[in-house]
Amino acid sequence: MLAPRSGSPHRRRTAAAVLFAAFWLLPALSASPASAADTPARGSAHLGMGVVAHDGQQRGSGRAANAAVQTEGVDVSSHQGDVDWPTLWSGGVKWAYAKATEGTYYTNPYFAQQYNGSYGVGMIRGSYHFATPDTTSGAVQAGYFVDHGGGWSRDGRTLPGALDIEWNPYGDTCYGKTAGQMVSWIADFLNTYKARTGRDAVIYTATSWWTQCTGNYGGFAVNNPLWIARYADAVGTLPAGWDFHTMWQYTSSGPTVGDHNRFNGALDRVQALANG
Repeated sequence: MLAPRSGSPHRRRTAAAVLFAAFWLLPALSASPASAADTPARGSAHLGMGVVAHDGQQRGSGRAANAAVQTEGVDVSSHQGDVDWPTLWSGGVKWAYAKATEGTYYTNPYFAQQYNGSYGVGMIRGSYHFATPDTTSGAVQAGYFVDHGGGWSRDGRTLPGALDIEWNPYGDTCYGKTAGQMVSWIADFLNTYKARTGRDAVIYTATSWWTQCTGNYGGFAVNNPLWIARYADAVGTLPAGWDFHTMWQYTSSGPTVGDHNRFNGALDRVQALANG
């Protein structure tokens, strides 16, 4: 004869229910704070934010074997605050891009110091827009960019605006868009920027993101200079359509400010891009 089980049937059912709930709820509760902590605040994105996480980082010296003449540049955002431009200039940096805007909800509070400060020490400068294709249309964001520091002037020292289109730091990698939708969004931005400024914008991206999120579309290469992101000793494979890169972000750990770049040519080629 079996010994009687301790406790009433009701108590045993209640205990089992509590254990079952704890089994399923505890992992979810412990995961939620970490997930929230991993999502940065809107407006905090910057050029190359996702490069290390998605593409990794090799040496990133920017000095490939048998490299042609290249001209050093930097890119900055609110993360750098007020930038020490004289030190960068004396260290050989000749051009710079500063983040102006993101989406239609953010302007860089340090933009004036960064954009005008680089110009003041003699650099050729430009501004960039961090794209968020899941918030508003490409045309609306291009207009916001131009109205908040993304314009172009024929002064010989202002580079055309750059569209930073890369991994979404706030959610879905491709911003919830199909490859065709992403290409249309980018075209909308580029066409509006050209209509507003008379210049073709630079496209900043990484080959792996471009391949995944645009289907490796090659149609922009005819008009839009390529600024490629890869933290290694060579640019590697470029997105479809581009036979060469114009600029290369090769590291996020350079001197004075982290993000350093090489222009694919001597200083006179940087000036030529500024002059259109």
